[in-house]
Amino acid sequence: MAFEHIILEKHAPIAVITIDRPKVLNALNAATIAELSEAFEQAAADPAVRVILLTGAGEKSFVAGADISELAAVDEVAGRAYSIQGQKLFRRIETLGKPVIACINGFALGGGCELAMACTLRVAAEEARFGQPEVKLGVIAGFGGTQRLPRLVGRGAALKMLLSGAMISATEALRIGLVDEVVASNQSDQLMERAKALANEIAANAPIALERTLIAVDSGLDMSLDDALAEEARHFGQCCGTRDKAEGTAAFLAKRPAVWTGE
Repeated sequence: MAFEHIILEKHAPIAVITIDRPKVLNALNAATIAELSEAFEQAAADPAVRVILLTGAGEKSFVAGADISELAAVDEVAGRAYSIQGQKLFRRIETLGKPVIACINGFALGGGCELAMACTLRVAAEEARFGQPEVKLGVIAGFGGTQRLPRLVGRGAALKMLLSGAMISATEALRIGLVDEVVASNQSDQLMERAKALANEIAANAPIALERTLIAVDSGLDMSLDDALAEEARHFGQCCGTRDKAEGTAAFLAKRPAVWTGE
């Protein structure tokens, strides 16, 4: 499909998805969510893509939230469907099998903060701002914010954000564990340079091992420790049966770089 609201670029082993609605601070509407779904599916299906970077156009905003003009028109039934549409996309990002790094170059509010939380890792410019201001509009976070935020930062810190609707700085987001790294400049090229360096560091590793690590962590969070350890052993065993494991161990013993095939 031709994209109107996003840009998809592939420079193996990295794909970059940019939400391209800077005039409305990259707000998410239904059309943008649909395009993001397609872009992520394309990146997931491309074996040359090992890591995906997600960012917003311009230097003001990653995603400033949902499109309020669209939100204003929904009733109870439509609101539930709208929430499910966003949740489905964000859960797909979370379980894509490939690491997704959110490159947060400005406001990450409401659905934007929720989108960032669905990514594997979050790298932010120091001028970035985060918040879940839905209560100020008479609604709650509907794209997973009430569930992912407590899992990331703990119940108290999550409820402080969700109930107050207040924005927090990138420094505070780093302190509470909402982001993983802060880049000391809002220059988009520096933010993306750091994110690409991290992406290349990740992409240098065995793709099946990356996928199985993501699956083991995601599934294990909802299990008892004993069940999660059994799940880990299952994935470990499956990795041991791959060509990549044979290549990785042989390369290590021969003191040479590994050449991964994803098999």
